[in-house]
Amino acid sequence: MLENPRSPRVRAVAKLTKRSARAETGLFLLEGPQAVREALAYRPDAIVELFVTSAGWEKHSDLRAAAAEHAVSVEYVTEHVLNAMADTVTPQGVIAVIRQIPISVRDIFAASPRLIAICEEVRDPGNLGTIIRAADAAGADAVVLTGRTVDPYNPKVVRSTTGSLFHLPVSVGGDLEDVVKRAHAAGLAVLAADVKGDDLLQARAEGVLSGPTAWLFGNEARGLEESALALADHVLRLPIFGRAESLNLATAASVCLYESAFTQRAADAG
Repeated sequence: MLENPRSPRVRAVAKLTKRSARAETGLFLLEGPQAVREALAYRPDAIVELFVTSAGWEKHSDLRAAAAEHAVSVEYVTEHVLNAMADTVTPQGVIAVIRQIPISVRDIFAASPRLIAICEEVRDPGNLGTIIRAADAAGADAVVLTGRTVDPYNPKVVRSTTGSLFHLPVSVGGDLEDVVKRAHAAGLAVLAADVKGDDLLQARAEGVLSGPTAWLFGNEARGLEESALALADHVLRLPIFGRAESLNLATAASVCLYESAFTQRAADAG
């Protein structure tokens, strides 16, 4: 059992809360039983280390069974050690170190996607994590991060995805212009979400949403630059029926992705 919260091994895990350490090691931190449950179910091969407290491990028989099934070794630690490793105040007795899961933009478009989300300069970790989660829920094929979008392995992003990070490919570090070119070459229409755009409901009625689609979402404060909007086939806005000034980025992205998912499935059924 690891008992010293100041040991080099514990410090190495704790450093994964920093982007520099994640970039150097190719690893990231996963906290809590639900997140570890998803990793064990979908990417057990990516689990490098699994740290648990005796009390935390005792509560989760399904995690014990999954770890045994996939031959994932378990290291017992004290509460003090787990707290020293964690980014959260209450890691709930389970933490894992995970190998990052890189995928190229080329491979994403080679798989003939029908629905993807492109995030350009999205800076808030909670927003990015929620967009990844919404893309997963809407049945999207991938999420592509361009520009200076926040690191998807940031602990706050990882928590916000609630496991969706293991369900669909997330590509990092792409150039927006190159990504759009690849989307067009793969037969996807690029739709930019922006308050200055045309009404999304009218576009839906005109069949704009029924084909393979790449939704482009921009920065929370500034939106998309004019140069980014110029790359899109259509610029669309969500109508505001009430008195709200606007929608939160992640909320708007969720609606856009689901609009495409609904329309594509209706077209398939028809």
